[in-house]
Amino acid sequence: MKHTGSILIVDDNPDILIAARLLLKQHYQSVKTTDNPFDIEGIINEQRKVEQPVDVILLDMNFSQDSISGKEGFYWLKKIIEQDANIVVLLMTAYSDIQIAVDAIKAGASDFIAKPWQNEQLLGAVAAAFSHAKDKQQVGKLTRQKQGLNQALNTPSFEFLGQSAAMQQVFNTIEKAAQTDANILVTGESGTGKELTAHAIHQASMRSEQTFMSVDMGAIAQNLFESELFGHKKGAFTDAKADRIGKFELAQGGSLFLDELGNLPLEHQAKLLAALQNRQVTPIGGSKTIDIDIRLICATNDNLDNAVSKGRFRQDLLYRINTVEIRLPALRERSDDIPLLVDYYLKHFSKKYKRNLAISDHDMVSLCQYTWPGNVRELAHAIERAVILSEGENLDVSSVIGATANNNNNANNTAVNSNNSYDTFDLEILEQRTVRAALTHHQGNVSHAAKALGLTRGAMYRRIEKYGL
Repeated sequence: MKHTGSILIVDDNPDILIAARLLLKQHYQSVKTTDNPFDIEGIINEQRKVEQPVDVILLDMNFSQDSISGKEGFYWLKKIIEQDANIVVLLMTAYSDIQIAVDAIKAGASDFIAKPWQNEQLLGAVAAAFSHAKDKQQVGKLTRQKQGLNQALNTPSFEFLGQSAAMQQVFNTIEKAAQTDANILVTGESGTGKELTAHAIHQASMRSEQTFMSVDMGAIAQNLFESELFGHKKGAFTDAKADRIGKFELAQGGSLFLDELGNLPLEHQAKLLAALQNRQVTPIGGSKTIDIDIRLICATNDNLDNAVSKGRFRQDLLYRINTVEIRLPALRERSDDIPLLVDYYLKHFSKKYKRNLAISDHDMVSLCQYTWPGNVRELAHAIERAVILSEGENLDVSSVIGATANNNNNANNTAVNSNNSYDTFDLEILEQRTVRAALTHHQGNVSHAAKALGLTRGAMYRRIEKYGL
């Protein structure tokens, strides 16, 4: 059975063309020949049109102009690579000059064939060239996929907006810190835009053309932590059916964003610290360390200083990740930004749902007076619901804000009633009570409770496990 693929043989000796063609056509479906190297470009273009692109070219080193130096072969090799870098070139010459062979490989040739050849030698070299061509094509495909993936990953869902003094200070800090490779810790309440901040840092940095990799630490199962971040080798454990590249390696040259870092157990904190200190990771089941070159951005809504004092977070890890801290203000602390955010999300969701809605001054005042405990995330969800539910040409937000406020008040009342009163300012105790209240209010529905609290399902499960709820 003949192998698929297309070969082009270029030589000014007709005997060579005949001999090579007779040998290779027994094994490959398409074998083209020419005695004129000026035909190469046209043949490559023609084969591409008929959807049988040239994979391998056997190219003579010497033509009529110069019989021994190989300069013509190097000239046409360069032209071929410029036209299509995926084509694999085998150079041929009657002079077995080792230095020419070395120079040819450095110039981009796959191999070097001396004439006259042994048939087995030529067939082996051509088979290897086809394998190389397939690899190059696959790499090209993966590169294009990665470029598309990077573009998608590097583009956040929403814009990072703010015109208040508090947000201008955030933007100034981002601009200064982004120009360095300093590790950055982003803090703030849930829904304040920590991931948008991480995107903004990446896009303003010298790594902006590289990968932005985001990891929700609260959603990673404890037994998969090392596999997710450092990777594993096939057979390293029961379910390791294939090699897996870890997030550190996937983010190579770019930025790695670790969200919900405060939920990381102490044993995993030690492993993360070691990776950051050594700038190396070792996949599970592997023996070779991998050097890492990343920009680290971490985020948490937890008070890590308080967590350190309670022994829940390593102080040395906090120092490592916290070269620069960016605190995001709650939306109630920057109410001047609410009209800007409302206009932005109204336009965004009106376009998404094919609506043409305006907002009245009265409703804008109502939105500005609301405290937004869920911050920008809650505002975005509220506007989206209002766009969907509104009738007519004006956005009706009163029912949405009323329902949201009632939900929050009910959750708070449940917490107060079940604990008599909020007689403490301990954030951990308050968080436990709030999580319990949300679960009670939503009748144990974790997804709904997590959404009400502005958490991911993974982060919610971690808190349920943490507090034994």
